[in-house]
Amino acid sequence: MYTFEKIALALVIIGALNWGLIGFFNYDLVAAIFGGSFTAGARIVYALVGLAGLVCLAPLFRSDRREHREHDAVTGS
Repeated sequence: MYTFEKIALALVIIGALNWGLIGFFNYDLVAAIFGGSFTAGARIVYALVGLAGLVCLAPLFRSDRREHREHDAVTGS
């Protein structure tokens, strides 16, 4: 599952960079690559980025429990 989460994180970063380009320069790189924002290729990329965002929610909520277990293992609590 770790590899799947890394791929999801990479897609989220791609989406964030694309939104940064849109916000700062009004330039949609995904749309430029695929010939428009409503083409099948662009819509697939947008959908994958959206799904990756959902996948990245799980580690966000899971990390606290893991950190507490690691802390307990180190401190012997």
